[in-house]
Amino acid sequence: MAQTKTVLVACGTAVATSTVVANSLEEAMAARGIRIETRQCKATEVPSLIDQADLVVSTTPLPPNLPKPAIVTLAFLTGIGREAEIEKIAKILAG
Repeated sequence: MAQTKTVLVACGTAVATSTVVANSLEEAMAARGIRIETRQCKATEVPSLIDQADLVVSTTPLPPNLPKPAIVTLAFLTGIGREAEIEKIAKILAG
């Protein structure tokens, strides 16, 4: 069985926006057979939580030079470029 990957989902307040993105990511990765666990946080909390994550997906700018892959995107909110972002995330998590 594939290992479950942890994805930090960051936004400005760790409430509404990150919930939408987390739910969308869980569905999209499940459809590809990639098991993930999402943890919602504020973008400012990412540096202190990143050691426990495989990937960060954020709707707001993140601190530079993070030690793990990070994607800043609004595609899950706007729908624009959503499939391309999902493919990029799936490749990172499958790698």
